[in-house]
Formats: sequence, structure tokens, C-alpha cells
Amino acid sequence: MITGAFMVPHPPLIIPEIGRGEEGHIQNTVCAYHEVGRRIAGLKPETIVLVSPHQIMYADYFHISPGNIGRGDFGQFRAGQVKMEIPYDTEFTENLSKLAMAGDIPAGTAGERDRRLDHGTMVPLYFVNQYWLEYRLVRIGLSGLSLAAHYELGRRIKETAEVLDRNAVLIASGDLSHRLTPEGPYGYKEEGPEYDRRIMEVMGSGDFGKLLEFPEDFCEKAGECGHRSFTVMAGVLDRTGVKAQRLSYEGPFGVGYGICVYEIQGRNPERNFKDQYEEKERKRILEQRSREDEYVQLARQTIEEYVRTGKKRKIPEGLPGEMYESRAGVFVSIKKEGQLRGCIGTIQAVRGNVAEEIVENAVSASSSDPRFSPVGPEELEKLTISVDVLGETQKIDSPDQLDVKRYGVVVTRGYRRGLLLPNLDGIDTVEDQIRIAKQKAGIGEQEEAQLERFEVIRHY
Repeated sequence: MITGAFMVPHPPLIIPEIGRGEEGHIQNTVCAYHEVGRRIAGLKPETIVLVSPHQIMYADYFHISPGNIGRGDFGQFRAGQVKMEIPYDTEFTENLSKLAMAGDIPAGTAGERDRRLDHGTMVPLYFVNQYWLEYRLVRIGLSGLSLAAHYELGRRIKETAEVLDRNAVLIASGDLSHRLTPEGPYGYKEEGPEYDRRIMEVMGSGDFGKLLEFPEDFCEKAGECGHRSFTVMAGVLDRTGVKAQRLSYEGPFGVGYGICVYEIQGRNPERNFKDQYEEKERKRILEQRSREDEYVQLARQTIEEYVRTGKKRKIPEGLPGEMYESRAGVFVSIKKEGQLRGCIGTIQAVRGNVAEEIVENAVSASSSDPRFSPVGPEELEKLTISVDVLGETQKIDSPDQLDVKRYGVVVTRGYRRGLLLPNLDGIDTVEDQIRIAKQKAGIGEQEEAQLERFEVIRHY
């Protein structure tokens, strides 16, 4: 069973051989870390499950370190003399992989690229090892999957500990925002301090349901590191009463470091945060669907019919006249749990009318976007869909003629051409808009490109 959980950061300079005195600037973090070590020793865990954002990470898969022993040192931080050699809990790893896959969570030991322990793992264990050594390690990486998927992985970790009757603790390794000050290594964004304030409030109170509600673009702007680790921990503590305690928070180097500990207080069925979140999402999507116009309804019906039957929907009667009479480029975008799930479109009209354009691009967005696997039937009720109808493109002479909220952009150099829609989450500047459009076209940032702008009518 899970007997404790710990949220910790992983600044290498907290190791004296690396910090060489600089660790004194985060003395509260140092003291809190020693308290974590003592509390883990008091629990005497047989297994420590550690989730690190610096372990191998895949877009659609959780990597669990294979093998019998994990080895590593701090050589990359000029302290190679500080080494670790820790046995892995192979039985736990094997059972977790099976339970995860059985629950449709893609996780396992395939895809190992670097066997060395990462610093997101070694920094926490540096302190743990000063107080407790009688444990085996399970080391898990994060993924590009949704926050809900990370929570679900946590549930499988909890289930594995219960099936094996293993005394286990969970360490969620992760720094907070990296954008707290202009002088810091990653600069400043206003979302940085706001993220740290919100996350410490959530983690300090144990109100884990709010973790699932952090928008992806907000987290990205804040430059956070550990949100997915913390969400896995929330899943480990699903339906569990906890006594949450905030031990420390500091951010003197432009990066936030927070430490919280969670004492297990028995079973609490009301703390089923993912179930509650999904019910709220289901109601939100149903309400949104009730407001969808004919453009989005056609896209959704097309996607549902194609995913369920493999057949392409015929153009129905009764649509607004302009959908039969007008021609335009159309993009169909699909999101699931706040993340993009597919987006395909045409810059200019290539079919007889807008309705045909929607049907073709809806099918492609759900089945042929090379960035994603095809949408499955079980996902349909979780999808949010939008349709962008593009206006005529207009050549412009300067980026000054763009507005990231109002205009989309097309960049062209020779046969290479890339498009980015306007008013997208996380894209706040014209410079970012042009850079990403160039990336999509395979045009280098410093290469000249013809710019065109266009407006869209966005249907939700």
C-alpha cells in the first residue's frame, strides 16, 4: 500500500558538492528536504516510486526504467564523485506495466535510451539516502498525454502497491515555474509567479482536483516543470484521505522550489478527483454541443460516423445556403481534455463548396493527422470541435501588418508553404506566429519568406 507521498524539487545546486555554498541561498529548501528524508525513513518503505520529468519522455507513452539496478552520478554538474547505485523493484515494475496496459494506459519498459539516473531522480534520493537505504526503486518518466492520463497512471501505481502488498511511497519530482524573474536563466513571464502561487495553494491544501483544471497554455507560459509529476501523485492518492503540509517554498534563482508532504489518513471515497473532473467535462461538452452551429454539427456528425463505421458522411439537406453556395479554405480542429487531438485544413477551396470542405477535412483531422493516432469510438463524447472558414489571403510587406489575434499568417518560400491560424492558445506575438508557421513549412527562422495574412470566421 501507499504509505506516504512527497512533492519535491530537484535543483542540482542543492547538492553541496555542486552548489559550493550557493545552496545556502535556498536553506529553507535544504531543511525541508532533510525533513522529507527523515519522514520517509520513519515509514520504512520497501519501494520508492519516483516520477521525474527528466527521465525519458515520450509523447504517448510512460517509460518505466527496466533492469535490476539504476546507476548515475552528477558528472554533468562537475561533481562526478557523487554517485548512486540503487536496486530496482523489478516485480513492481512488471506488475505496474501489466496493470497500466490492461487499463489502456500506455506504459512499460520499452524504449530505454539512457540507463543513467537523471538529476530529477538523484537529487531527491541524495537526501533520502542519508536516512533510509533499505528500499528498491521504481523510476517513471512523464509523457505528452493529458493530465487525466497522468492521474490514471497514478491510480495504477496505487493498485500495484495494493496487489503486491508493498509498503511504498511516492516521490513527485518537479520544479515549479522557471520564469519568475528577469534575471533568472529563463527570463520572466507574469504567468510564472501566478503559477507558483496557485500550485502551492493547491498542493499545500491537498485539493488535487484543481491540478486537472490548469490550462495547458498557462502551464507552458509559466515554464513549469513538475505539474505532470504532481498529477501522477494525485492519482496515487485517489480516494485517499491525506493530511497535507507545506514545508517550504523559495524562488531566489528565478525558479520555484516547493516541498509538500502528505500523510495518509485512510480511505476517502469523496476524493475521486478525476471522476469529478470528467463529470464536469462531460456536462461542459454537452452544454457546448447544444450551442454548436451547423458548421460544427456537420464536422462532429462526420467524425462520429466515420470513426464508428469507416464511411464518409454524405452532404445532408437543410444546411444554411452559404454552405452549399460558397467556396473557401476550411480547417477542422479537434481537442480532447484541452489538448489538440487533430487539425487538418485547406488554405484555399479545393472542393465544390464549404460543406464538402468540412466533411473532407473532418475525416482527415480525425484519422490522418500525422501527429496523432486516429480518433477511437471511446473518445467521441470527450471531443471539442471547431471549424475555421478562411477568408482570402492578402500579401503583406511587413510583420507590422499582422495581428496575432485577428489575422492568420501564410509563409511561402519557393515550394514550401506553412499556415498558422489566428487567436491560438499560447501564441501571443506575431514573432511566435511567424516562427511556428515557418517551422511547419520547413523554412529556417532566418530565411526570407513571403508573408500573407487572412481572417477567419471561427465556429464553435
